[in-house]
Amino acid sequence: MTIKIILVDDHKLMREGLRALIENEPNMAVIAEAQEGRTAVQLAAKMSPDVVVMDVSMPDLNGIDATRRILAGGARTKVLALSMHVDRRFVTEMLNAGASGYLLKDCAFEELIHAIRTVAGNSTYLSPRITDIVLQDYVHRGPKNEYSALSILTVREREVLQLLAEGRRTKEIASLLGVSVKTIETYRQQIMEKLEIRSIAELTKFAVREGLTSP
Repeated sequence: MTIKIILVDDHKLMREGLRALIENEPNMAVIAEAQEGRTAVQLAAKMSPDVVVMDVSMPDLNGIDATRRILAGGARTKVLALSMHVDRRFVTEMLNAGASGYLLKDCAFEELIHAIRTVAGNSTYLSPRITDIVLQDYVHRGPKNEYSALSILTVREREVLQLLAEGRRTKEIASLLGVSVKTIETYRQQIMEKLEIRSIAELTKFAVREGLTSP
């Protein structure tokens, strides 16, 4: 059976390189590509891939929230994170979102192929460096009251926060999400109150620190 794959990465060169390599493999086919999370969610719902190879830091909608949305409906699709980030927060949040595996972008291509086949077979795959991070996180739990945008904010608030942090105007965000400008203003106020932050600049710093967007 052919494993159907969607590649999600905001770098075109990365996607093209992966597609060329994967399509030389037997029983694998890249059926679509996306450069950000929102498109990835739409493609996954429409095409029902077996595996989504997902970058973590992307504009518009990050890989963590995109993964959560793809898997929210109980889809059989598996998500394999392929990221440059080794920070504990990125790894744990991606796995908490439901990803079946996590690889680093400097891995060998053979490892990526092995990981795709592993998660497609309903197993979990973590690269050795990521396994160490997960084990350390399990043994040395961080403070329970540590701020995390993914736990403090709702799904829609996280989405609005990322767009604000990326410099989108209120009217633009409202149009993108299909709601009124007043609704976005309300979300912004709620976000600031929950995080005890008073400026967009501080919101941006917070979003970058929490992995919702890149600097």
